[in-house]
Amino acid sequence: MWTELTPAELLSADLAAPRIADRAWLVRWDRSAPDAEELARRVFPDPVDLRTSGTTGPGRVWRRTFDQLWAEAGLLADLLRPRTPAAMLSFAPPRHIFGLLATVLVPARLGIPVWYRPDLFGPMPEEQHPRWAVVAIPWVFSLLRRNISWVRSLDHLAVLHSTATLPAAAGGFLAAAGPGRVSVTEVFGSTETGGVAKRVWAGGNPPWELFDDVSLVSGPDTGSGAEVPLRIAGPRLAAVPGEPPPADLTMDDFVRPVGDRAFSFVGRRSSLVKVNGRRLDLDELERSLRAVLPCADLALVPVADDLTGEHLDLHVVPENGHDIDVQAVRRHLGVLPRKVLVRDRIDRTDTGKTRRVNHARTDGTGANR
Repeated sequence: MWTELTPAELLSADLAAPRIADRAWLVRWDRSAPDAEELARRVFPDPVDLRTSGTTGPGRVWRRTFDQLWAEAGLLADLLRPRTPAAMLSFAPPRHIFGLLATVLVPARLGIPVWYRPDLFGPMPEEQHPRWAVVAIPWVFSLLRRNISWVRSLDHLAVLHSTATLPAAAGGFLAAAGPGRVSVTEVFGSTETGGVAKRVWAGGNPPWELFDDVSLVSGPDTGSGAEVPLRIAGPRLAAVPGEPPPADLTMDDFVRPVGDRAFSFVGRRSSLVKVNGRRLDLDELERSLRAVLPCADLALVPVADDLTGEHLDLHVVPENGHDIDVQAVRRHLGVLPRKVLVRDRIDRTDTGKTRRVNHARTDGTGANR
């Protein structure tokens, strides 16, 4: 199943090409003769242009230099280093910033072999190591739980997660793995900023701590308990091609600052709606609703409403044999969605983010309930 590539073959490849992004491969950084940084500087493109997905707005190209990428790979490697992984299994597509860093450059910096798998299907690596790192995107927690015997055979599994809100399945996976066997480290960031903050997650909603080279930029409304747009400065901000990197950047996220070096996440601008005077974070509500609503998939989508100004629709893919209990949805959300639309599937990016569902093709009945 696994095609072995040399480090030079991987670093010099088009990371968005199907043979890299859509197929399983292995790179033995533990057997690499040349210095990894020297090799990367020689064959890896510089600069690298990455495009935002366009799920929350128009897609845009952002440019990062090799020095920026290599520095950030070092920061991510340092998050895993205390767990002493001897091998890595990654599911993050290298065509995106997190996958480019964590799947391609982080194992190079750690000097450990990496197995890349782009989908749910296929075996786990057969090579025996007592301590592994897994680069995860949301659906991976369900996959790991289905392979819990592999997880329990390890001394430790260090999970590095980014790209989206942790799914409810993450808590169930931690419980199934057993105390102390798994650590989950989350990274908060974007294509434009790279990694901004990190936290170790074991349940709840702990604050995010800034990376050492990132600082919060205060505004007039910033203060204790204030909910403000996340504005940051640092040396890894991407540039628009043809322009210098910005001095600082305001992200599409609202936060409550916790001192000068941490924050609590409130929600993405595109996922926050106020219905009947109550502000709702649709990402967090999706996550909790999955735990009480039998379904294969769901998405809460902000919509304009003539009466309230803002509202939400629920798009849901029912499980076979289960009807959608609209009143259970209302009890859980505290508000009745404007519409409940039954779908055959919900269109998602390959990192699990919901595309613009209100513009996506309706494969099923599209029935309103």
